[in-house]
Amino acid sequence: MKPYRIGTRGSPLALAQAHETRDRLMAAHDLPESVFEIVVLSTKGDRITDRPLAEIGGKGLFTEELETQLSDGRLDIAVHSSKDMPTALPDGLGIVAYLEREDVRDAFIGRAAPRLEDLPANAIIGSSSLRRQALIRRLRPDISVVAFRGLVDTRLRKLEEGEADATLLAHAGLKRLGKADVITELLDPERFPPAPGQGAICIEARLGDQRVADLLAPIDHADTHAALDCERAFLGALDGSCRTPIAGHAVLGSGRVQFFGMILTPDGSVWHDTRAEGRAEDAARLGSEAGAGLRDRAGPGFFESWV
Repeated sequence: MKPYRIGTRGSPLALAQAHETRDRLMAAHDLPESVFEIVVLSTKGDRITDRPLAEIGGKGLFTEELETQLSDGRLDIAVHSSKDMPTALPDGLGIVAYLEREDVRDAFIGRAAPRLEDLPANAIIGSSSLRRQALIRRLRPDISVVAFRGLVDTRLRKLEEGEADATLLAHAGLKRLGKADVITELLDPERFPPAPGQGAICIEARLGDQRVADLLAPIDHADTHAALDCERAFLGALDGSCRTPIAGHAVLGSGRVQFFGMILTPDGSVWHDTRAEGRAEDAARLGSEAGAGLRDRAGPGFFESWV
């Protein structure tokens, strides 16, 4: 049997996600490991680590090389962190499945204090996420934020070496890497809402490839899929690049979706939030309407700070 080729970035977290996907497919179809081949590609986002993503092109820098090989048939599927995915995908490609979502919360790792609110005045936090930067400044305007990019271990090393007093990382990623013990505080998603897609692994494939669609169907988690449909529609109605501080989180239960979203100015001084609730099958529409409503409420002047 021709192996299914699974594309992934080469970071430890990306490899952990690719192996989790492969293992779930093996279990779902009772297939041996030899039926799958994990193909590691270097992306521009991995190679350029000395500048913020906003300066070099945004989220697509983590997906372009994978999508090229997916489009021309060299890969069968590509495994991604959902929060890294642009809202607009190349023609012929789509997100076909989501694994069951992990914890969405941001993890605070404090060197000077165990909690964000306990950091001393004028402390320094390392983070390259514009959402996290804006939320930090919203809660603690006195704190300085410095850019931290690179692999999880790189960021933790920078923290240990004293380049900052604290940093923030996704709880889900730390759990997948077996590094949750470094966390000193888990941030309340109401107070510090996550990035749309945070904690979820998505699988991209060619649309219309029935062989691959049948392969993925058993591991597609319905509630996670609906939640991400809502969050990505919210992003699409706004901007959704790495140049924009946007938070959004959808929760599914009893066939209904509850959504909370927020947009902020980069300095965290102005923000607007929204809530929506409805049927799970209407998740994408609810997210899109929530985003459009926030855009109207904020007014065009608000978005000038995002340029």
